Amino acid sequence: MNKIIATTLASDSELTNGIVTNYLQSKGKMLRPIITLLSAKFFGGINEKALQGAAAIEMLHNASLIHDDVIDEAQERRGVPTINSVWSNHVAVLVGDFFVTGALRCGVATGDGRILSALADMGRDLSLGEIDQVDFARNHNIDEQTYMDIIRAKTASLFECCAEVGGYANNAPQTSIDELRRFARLLGICFQIKDDTFDYYHDPIIGKPTGNDLREGKVTLPLIYALSRTDLPEHDEMLALVNKETPTGEDIDRLIEFAKRAGGIDYAYETMQRLRDEANDVLSPYSPEETVDQFREVFDYVIERRL
Repeated sequence: MNKIIATTLASDSELTNGIVTNYLQSKGKMLRPIITLLSAKFFGGINEKALQGAAAIEMLHNASLIHDDVIDEAQERRGVPTINSVWSNHVAVLVGDFFVTGALRCGVATGDGRILSALADMGRDLSLGEIDQVDFARNHNIDEQTYMDIIRAKTASLFECCAEVGGYANNAPQTSIDELRRFARLLGICFQIKDDTFDYYHDPIIGKPTGNDLREGKVTLPLIYALSRTDLPEHDEMLALVNKETPTGEDIDRLIEFAKRAGGIDYAYETMQRLRDEANDVLSPYSPEETVDQFREVFDYVIERRL
């Protein structure tokens, strides 16, 4: 699959080749291709369609990360300088677009309209989820259900697409694909909740400053839960800080400590455990089976990871 990505993104542009090659050398966990290929294995086997589909999903994912770095003005990702910090926002946006065209080429290479449709739907959901997050960050009006809806669209849709591609690559029954999509949705939601907890702790390995989400107006599950605790004496004061137009560094620190003290981090972990239990229920009719055990291992990794 990595060879497919490298070949698809090769071009006559020396600048593009240099940037793409450097970017791919610092690739991340490759979790989405892993889910895609596990899904293919679950439904029959890893074939060329599945490999092309996995490559398409990974390129779309990376395109979204490159564009996110521009939006967030990020200087580093995975401990490596971002494209926008080395070159410019202009170049980074164009390189992100180039990754999208690569994904389209791989989608076409599958020769399967269902896979192309799944990729298109995922791209739409991802974009709308990000837009909704910006909207709610602007007016600070977010509750737990709204938060879940946003991360289902902006994160879990990618994981759901992985399950679909693996199924379509093997002409699996739609009912079976829908069941695995449900597992993938739970996994994707859990992945984002875990990602959001990183914002409450400083860790140089993560490469993201503490409180970065709050600086951007993004209120995530630990703080959403803490703010639901109207019984706490500091509730109104903390709510006022969240609604502040430009919070100071001290404001951010106070909100983080409030979320921890009110049990927000514990609640996030309890939610992830509940999602894992629900995901295990989805898989239980298929046990014992090697791929099912591997899916469970991936879910455990998502909850326990430090990066």
